Amino acid sequence: MAKERKEQFNYAHFDTSKGERKSATAGINKLKIDGDIAALRSAAQQDQIPVADDETLGFLLTLALAKNPASVLEVGCALGLTSLALLRALPFCRVAAIERDPVFFARAEANLSAYGERCDLLCGDAADILPGIADCSFDFIFLDCAKVQYVKLLPQLKRVLKRGGVLVADDVLLNGWINGEAEPPAKRKMLALHIREYLDAVTSDGGLSTSVVAVGDGVAISVKL
Repeated sequence: MAKERKEQFNYAHFDTSKGERKSATAGINKLKIDGDIAALRSAAQQDQIPVADDETLGFLLTLALAKNPASVLEVGCALGLTSLALLRALPFCRVAAIERDPVFFARAEANLSAYGERCDLLCGDAADILPGIADCSFDFIFLDCAKVQYVKLLPQLKRVLKRGGVLVADDVLLNGWINGEAEPPAKRKMLALHIREYLDAVTSDGGLSTSVVAVGDGVAISVKL
């Protein structure tokens, strides 16, 4: 069954049933979400469908509450569970979410159906969708799609992000492969290289202020100057 899911959803980093890289603070930070969202996340993990790490989601929600954005974009929303948590936490925020997998997208539509007036779901590849979005449309972006796309999407993400806006990229330390905690397997060395290219790009970009934080599987937080 797991093999069938992997082939159906075509996700290289698809199995979250055993969790991801655990940071030194994973046992301290506690995720605070509604019970129905927690149940949906647990079911997704059991079905080996990608969801944000508990510590990552908790950090993301705290950061979003501090920023209090009016507009949020999630790139790679899978079943829409992170968008759902953001919509609950930010009652006056509007969320747009992109998902390329039609099976995931249909389930995200069902999970977010109660928030239709505040949530825009877009089915397709982010590389095709982002050019059609107006400049400076979002206060806050959560990037969690295929990691090989991160650096390719960066120019468009910067364009649609408002000045002072926050871009959060997930899994940037992927399994400890990026910061030397573990050696990436041979078949994942190119993936690790693409993530390093993204980190090099955002940390050297004069229009961004970036810090990498070792929560969950690693997040890069970039503020547009």
